[in-house]
Amino acid sequence: MAARIRIVQLEAGMPSAEDARSRLNAEINKARNSDTVVLKLIHGYGSSGVGGRLRDAIRSSLRKRRKEGKIRSFVGGENWSIFEDVTRQILDECAELSKDKDLNGYNEGITIVLI
Repeated sequence: MAARIRIVQLEAGMPSAEDARSRLNAEINKARNSDTVVLKLIHGYGSSGVGGRLRDAIRSSLRKRRKEGKIRSFVGGENWSIFEDVTRQILDECAELSKDKDLNGYNEGITIVLI
């Protein structure tokens, strides 16, 4: 059985925002054509400590993909909490994520995407 959760290291190699968006779109397409239910994106928080351009670009792109119907939902790591409706929706679809080490961890360097 194929993995229902795929971890994608978008920050590896310090790509430009455009390169990271391109990789994100490719990963979404790959996931849509497989049994993958969730992408866990690791984009980092930014070395400045005030949030990174990569994170912002990725989340902006995800908002567009959601409007286009290419993804169903997403949640930033800072809201990846059992107290958030979107998190509970994702956990309902992919219960194995209840063991994710970042759940309830307020990790702004990740984003969880429901395909």
